[in-house]
Order: sequence, then structure tokens, then C-alpha cells
Amino acid sequence: MSVPVIHESEAEALDLPGRSLRWLVNENLLGAKHLSMCVIRVEPGQTVRPAHSHPHGEEVIYIVSGSGRVLVNGEVSPVREGCAVLFPQGQAHMLQNSGDVPMKVACFFAPATSLENYKFFEDVEFPA
Repeated sequence: MSVPVIHESEAEALDLPGRSLRWLVNENLLGAKHLSMCVIRVEPGQTVRPAHSHPHGEEVIYIVSGSGRVLVNGEVSPVREGCAVLFPQGQAHMLQNSGDVPMKVACFFAPATSLENYKFFEDVEFPA
């Protein structure tokens, strides 16, 4: 049995509103049964849309590079390289790159999730 390893360049890139997403860990990739993980890239000035929540679990993001801000349940906080943020179960959230370089973010979900399990909030926006 070989060690389960994947490089992000081997994962399919999904072009979604405000970001490029690559799933790296789930039941189909690496065989994870209890968690999932993806990497997103958010270009300067872009916002991950629409706001969404995870009704069946929670998400932690880790800012690998870049800076911006997060919106969680109506509250805004700045984030930068090295920050970890918890998006609690069921709470609407968004991420925005307010810097001048691409933002790279590792997103961890427990239990495992997929885009089909997101709940979307089209009317939620960052305050001006």
C-alpha cells in the first residue's frame, strides 16, 4: 500500500465565482472518510461568492498567502498570511481579497463536504 499523496497541480481546477478551487482531500481523493480539504486562489479585488454556510459541519481556513477580510455571521475581520479562521456550523460566511497579490487559502471541512452540501445566501454582502 502506498502513502496517499497528491500535489495540488494534479487536482482539477474548478473556476467558481471569485475563486479557483481544487479539491485535494475527500473520499475519492486520498480516501478520507471524515474530512475534506481544498485549496482556493482568490485574485486581488475578488470576493468568494455567494456567501454560504455548511449546515452539516464546520470549516477552518488557513491563509497560506495574501491578505483580505472575512465576513462571518455579519461580522468582518481582517486576515493575512498565517491566519486561521473558524466558520462555525450553519453560519453564513464570505472571503474577500483586499490585497494586491493573489490570496491562497487552504480550507478544511469536518465532516467531509462538497459543493452540493453548501447553503447559499445570495443577499449577503460585505458592508461598504
